[in-house]
Amino acid sequence: MPAGIGVPEAGYGGGGVRYDEFVAKVRDRGEYADPAEAERVTHLVLGILAQRLHPDEAEDLAAQLPGPLAATLISAGQGAAGAFGSREFLARVATGAGATARTAEWDASAVLCTVAEAVSGGELNDVLTQLPSGYAALFGRAGLSG
Repeated sequence: MPAGIGVPEAGYGGGGVRYDEFVAKVRDRGEYADPAEAERVTHLVLGILAQRLHPDEAEDLAAQLPGPLAATLISAGQGAAGAFGSREFLARVATGAGATARTAEWDASAVLCTVAEAVSGGELNDVLTQLPSGYAALFGRAGLSG
C-alpha cells in the first residue's frame, strides 16, 4: 500500500473512517485495479471539489475525513470558491485524470458517494447547499438539491 495510508497528518481531519478504509471503499465502488489508482482518483476529485467550496466549508468537510484527505481539501480549498457547475466539475476531473467525460462521472461518483457515507448528514447537507443541484447525484443523493 502507498505510504501514509491510515496515518493522519498532524492537525488535519479525523472523522470516523480510516484513510485505508476510505480508499478501499472508493476502490470497490469504482472497480479500480489497485489501491494506488483509487487513491489518485480520490485526491483528484476532492481537490477539485475543494476549489468549488467556500474555504470554511472545505475545512468543515476536512474535519470529518481522514488526515491525508483533509490535507488535500484544505490545500486545494485556499482562496475564493469557484462558481462552476457539475459539468465543469466533471470536465476538470476528466482533464486531471486523462479520462473521458463518462469515466470522470464514474470516478467522481465513486469518491463523492464514499464521502456521503463517511460524513455526518448535517455536513453533507452543508456541502450540498453550496453546490448547484447537479452535484447531488454525484453524491448518490439525486433527490436533493443545493
